[in-house]
Amino acid sequence: MSVRRILVVGLGNPGEAYRNTYHSAGNIVLNALRNQMADTQPSFKVARHGKKSTEASIGSKYSFLQSPCVMNVTGTWFARAYREHLIDNGLSPAELGVVLVHDDLEEELGVVKIRDWARSHRGHNGIKSVNASLKADPEGKWARVSIGIGRPVERERASVSDYVLSKIPRHARGILEEKGGAGLLAALMDLERKWEAS
Repeated sequence: MSVRRILVVGLGNPGEAYRNTYHSAGNIVLNALRNQMADTQPSFKVARHGKKSTEASIGSKYSFLQSPCVMNVTGTWFARAYREHLIDNGLSPAELGVVLVHDDLEEELGVVKIRDWARSHRGHNGIKSVNASLKADPEGKWARVSIGIGRPVERERASVSDYVLSKIPRHARGILEEKGGAGLLAALMDLERKWEAS
Protein backbone atom coordinates (compact mmCIF):
# COMPACT_ATOMS: atom_id res chain seq x y z
CA MET A 1 0.00 0.00 0.00
CA SER A 2 1.45 3.37 -0.99
CA VAL A 3 2.05 6.33 1.32
CA ARG A 4 -0.68 8.96 0.92
CA ARG A 5 0.51 11.53 3.45
CA ILE A 6 3.72 12.33 5.27
CA LEU A 7 3.75 13.64 8.83
CA VAL A 8 6.93 15.58 9.59
CA VAL A 9 7.48 16.57 13.23
CA GLY A 10 10.23 18.92 14.37
CA LEU A 11 11.62 18.59 17.88
CA GLY A 12 12.50 21.64 19.95
CA ASN A 13 11.71 23.44 23.17
CA PRO A 14 8.78 25.89 23.30
CA GLY A 15 8.85 29.51 24.42
CA GLU A 16 10.83 32.55 23.35
CA ALA A 17 13.74 31.70 25.67
CA TYR A 18 14.43 28.42 23.84
CA ARG A 19 13.09 28.95 20.31
CA ASN A 20 16.49 30.07 18.94
CA THR A 21 18.70 27.47 20.65
CA TYR A 22 20.62 24.56 19.15
CA HIS A 23 18.27 22.04 20.78
CA SER A 24 15.41 23.50 18.72
CA ALA A 25 17.19 22.85 15.41
CA GLY A 26 14.44 20.42 14.36
CA ASN A 27 11.82 23.17 14.50
CA ILE A 28 14.14 25.79 12.97
CA VAL A 29 14.97 23.63 9.95
CA LEU A 30 11.36 22.52 9.48
CA ASN A 31 10.36 26.18 9.33
CA ALA A 32 13.16 26.85 6.83
CA LEU A 33 11.89 24.00 4.65
CA ARG A 34 8.37 25.41 4.77
CA ASN A 35 9.72 28.75 3.54
CA GLN A 36 11.45 26.99 0.64
CA MET A 37 8.14 25.25 -0.23
CA ALA A 38 6.04 28.41 0.12
CA ASP A 39 4.29 27.84 -3.23
CA THR A 40 2.86 24.49 -2.16
CA GLN A 41 3.03 24.35 1.65
CA PRO A 42 0.89 26.73 3.77
CA SER A 43 2.38 28.98 6.44
CA PHE A 44 2.57 27.73 10.00
CA LYS A 45 -0.51 28.54 12.06
CA VAL A 46 -1.50 27.60 15.58
CA ALA A 47 -3.96 24.69 15.64
CA ARG A 48 -4.91 21.84 17.98
CA HIS A 49 -2.93 18.67 17.41
CA GLY A 50 -2.36 15.96 19.99
CA LYS A 51 -4.60 17.96 22.38
CA LYS A 52 -2.18 20.92 22.43
CA SER A 53 -1.87 24.22 20.59
CA THR A 54 0.74 23.48 17.95
CA GLU A 55 2.45 25.37 15.14
CA ALA A 56 1.21 23.45 12.09
CA SER A 57 1.48 23.66 8.31
CA ILE A 58 -1.01 21.26 6.71
CA GLY A 59 -0.66 20.90 2.95
CA SER A 60 -2.13 18.52 0.42
CA LYS A 61 0.62 15.96 0.96
CA TYR A 62 2.72 17.03 3.96
CA SER A 63 1.74 17.82 7.52
CA PHE A 64 4.47 19.80 9.30
CA LEU A 65 4.14 20.03 13.09
CA GLN A 66 6.48 21.77 15.51
CA SER A 67 6.46 20.04 18.86
CA PRO A 68 4.84 22.27 21.51
CA CYS A 69 6.37 20.31 24.40
CA VAL A 70 9.51 20.49 26.47
CA MET A 71 11.95 18.06 24.84
CA ASN A 72 12.05 15.52 27.68
CA VAL A 73 8.27 14.93 27.62
CA THR A 74 7.56 15.10 23.88
CA GLY A 75 6.50 11.48 23.57
CA THR A 76 2.93 11.59 24.91
CA TRP A 77 2.03 14.49 22.64
CA PHE A 78 3.74 12.88 19.64
CA ALA A 79 1.82 9.61 20.11
CA ARG A 80 -1.50 11.46 20.36
CA ALA A 81 -0.74 13.59 17.31
CA TYR A 82 0.21 10.51 15.29
CA ARG A 83 -2.95 8.57 16.16
CA GLU A 84 -5.10 11.66 15.64
CA HIS A 85 -3.54 12.15 12.20
CA LEU A 86 -4.44 8.61 11.17
CA ILE A 87 -8.06 9.01 12.26
CA ASP A 88 -8.63 12.54 10.93
CA ASN A 89 -7.25 11.64 7.50
CA GLY A 90 -8.81 8.18 7.28
CA LEU A 91 -5.42 6.53 6.89
CA SER A 92 -4.05 3.13 7.80
CA PRO A 93 -0.54 3.05 9.32
CA ALA A 94 0.81 1.83 5.96
CA GLU A 95 -0.51 4.97 4.25
CA LEU A 96 1.23 7.47 6.53
CA GLY A 97 4.94 8.20 6.43
CA VAL A 98 6.34 9.57 9.69
CA VAL A 99 9.52 11.66 9.92
CA LEU A 100 10.99 12.94 13.18
CA VAL A 101 13.42 15.87 12.72
CA HIS A 102 15.89 16.46 15.55
CA ASP A 103 19.23 18.03 16.44
CA ASP A 104 22.41 15.94 16.36
CA LEU A 105 25.54 16.74 18.38
CA GLU A 106 27.67 14.28 16.41
CA GLU A 107 27.38 16.06 13.04
CA GLU A 108 28.74 19.39 11.84
CA LEU A 109 26.41 22.39 11.71
CA GLY A 110 23.72 21.98 9.06
CA VAL A 111 24.64 18.43 8.02
CA VAL A 112 21.47 16.40 7.43
CA LYS A 113 21.33 12.61 7.73
CA ILE A 114 18.51 10.09 7.38
CA ARG A 115 18.50 7.77 10.39
CA ASP A 116 16.73 4.47 10.87
CA TRP A 117 13.84 4.91 13.30
CA ALA A 118 15.17 2.19 15.60
CA ARG A 119 18.73 3.56 15.69
CA SER A 120 20.15 4.44 19.12
CA HIS A 121 18.94 7.73 20.59
CA ARG A 122 22.53 8.44 21.73
CA GLY A 123 21.28 10.24 24.83
CA HIS A 124 18.79 12.51 23.02
CA ASN A 125 15.94 12.98 25.52
CA GLY A 126 13.36 13.91 22.89
CA ILE A 127 13.92 10.69 20.97
CA LYS A 128 13.93 8.69 24.20
CA SER A 129 10.58 10.20 25.16
CA VAL A 130 9.04 9.43 21.75
CA ASN A 131 10.29 5.84 21.83
CA ALA A 132 8.88 5.34 25.33
CA SER A 133 5.43 6.58 24.29
CA LEU A 134 4.97 5.14 20.82
CA LYS A 135 6.00 1.85 19.29
CA ALA A 136 6.38 2.15 15.52
CA ASP A 137 3.67 0.17 13.72
CA PRO A 138 5.48 -2.42 11.56
CA GLU A 139 3.14 -1.68 8.66
CA GLY A 140 4.04 2.01 8.71
CA LYS A 141 6.92 3.97 7.20
CA TRP A 142 9.13 5.55 9.86
CA ALA A 143 12.35 7.56 9.74
CA ARG A 144 14.36 10.10 11.67
CA VAL A 145 16.23 12.98 10.08
CA SER A 146 19.04 14.45 12.13
CA ILE A 147 20.27 18.03 11.84
CA GLY A 148 23.90 18.60 12.78
CA ILE A 149 24.55 21.28 15.40
CA GLY A 150 28.23 20.58 16.18
CA ARG A 151 29.51 19.87 19.67
CA PRO A 152 31.44 21.77 22.34
CA VAL A 153 35.05 20.77 22.91
CA GLU A 154 34.26 19.77 26.48
CA ARG A 155 32.25 16.56 26.52
CA GLU A 156 31.04 16.48 30.11
CA ARG A 157 27.27 16.51 30.60
CA ALA A 158 27.03 20.07 31.97
CA SER A 159 28.94 21.55 29.03
CA VAL A 160 26.81 19.69 26.50
CA SER A 161 23.59 20.79 28.23
CA ASP A 162 24.74 24.41 28.28
CA TYR A 163 25.67 24.20 24.60
CA VAL A 164 22.39 22.76 23.28
CA LEU A 165 20.39 25.37 25.24
CA SER A 166 22.57 28.29 24.15
CA LYS A 167 21.42 30.91 21.65
CA ILE A 168 22.42 30.28 18.04
CA PRO A 169 24.54 33.15 16.63
CA ARG A 170 23.09 34.82 13.54
CA HIS A 171 25.69 33.42 11.11
CA ALA A 172 25.23 29.89 12.49
CA ARG A 173 21.46 30.14 12.20
CA GLY A 174 21.87 31.20 8.57
CA ILE A 175 23.94 28.09 7.87
CA LEU A 176 21.44 25.92 9.72
CA GLU A 177 18.48 27.30 7.77
CA GLU A 178 20.14 27.21 4.35
CA LYS A 179 21.92 23.86 4.53
CA GLY A 180 19.39 22.25 6.85
CA GLY A 181 16.32 23.30 4.87
CA ALA A 182 17.77 22.07 1.56
CA GLY A 183 19.05 18.89 3.22
CA LEU A 184 15.69 18.12 4.79
CA LEU A 185 13.94 18.55 1.44
CA ALA A 186 16.41 16.16 -0.20
CA ALA A 187 15.94 13.69 2.67
CA LEU A 188 12.15 13.74 2.25
CA MET A 189 12.52 13.10 -1.49
CA ASP A 190 14.86 10.17 -0.78
CA LEU A 191 12.48 8.72 1.79
CA GLU A 192 9.51 9.00 -0.56
CA ARG A 193 11.39 7.13 -3.30
CA LYS A 194 12.44 4.46 -0.82
CA TRP A 195 8.94 4.04 0.59
CA GLU A 196 7.32 3.87 -2.85
CA ALA A 197 9.76 1.19 -3.92
CA SER A 198 9.22 -0.98 -0.83
